[in-house]
Amino acid sequence: MLKKYFLIVVCCVMSLILLAEENDNRGYVVKVGDVAPDFCIKTSNDSSILLSSLRGKVVMLQFTASWCKVCRREMPYIEKEIWRKHFQNSHFVLFGIDYQETKQAVADFITATGVSYPIAYDTDGAIFIKYAESNAGITRNVIIDTDGRIVFLTRLFSQSEFEEVCRIIDNLLVDISN
Repeated sequence: MLKKYFLIVVCCVMSLILLAEENDNRGYVVKVGDVAPDFCIKTSNDSSILLSSLRGKVVMLQFTASWCKVCRREMPYIEKEIWRKHFQNSHFVLFGIDYQETKQAVADFITATGVSYPIAYDTDGAIFIKYAESNAGITRNVIIDTDGRIVFLTRLFSQSEFEEVCRIIDNLLVDISN
C-alpha cells in the first residue's frame, strides 16, 4: 500500500513539474511559431535594417548588454561556433541587440568582447519589449526561419541549449540549400 501511495505522489509531482515547464515562457511575450515582431535597427556600422526585409534568410537575434556577465560568457561561443561558421552564407544573418546602452558603451563592449558580428542599438528598449517582458533578464536568443517565424527561444546560457541553437541554424541553412 505504501508503494502505491509513493508512486501516486511521484506521478503527481512529475506532472506538476512538466506542467510548470510548459507554462514557463522565461519572460518572453512571443512564442515559437509566432511571426517575429518587426522592427528597424541601426547597427554599430551605421546600417539600418528592417527585420521583415530579411525574409528568406535565417536570422539569429542575440539580446545582450555590456553589464551582463552571462552575455559575455556566451558571446565567444556565438562568435566561434555560429558567426565564423556562417558569416559568409548569404542566407544567414546574426545581430546582437544591445539593450538600453549608449553608442559609446556599445563600442566599448564590442572592443572588450572582440566579437565581429554586428551589434545593433536598442537604446530605449523598444525592440526588447516586442520579444520579452520589460523586466525580464537579458541573454536571450531568438532564431527566426526564412518565413519570418520564431523557431527557437533561449534564455541565459547552457551548453546543451546552445548546441541545440547550432543544430537548428545548421538544419535551417541546409533546408535552404536543398
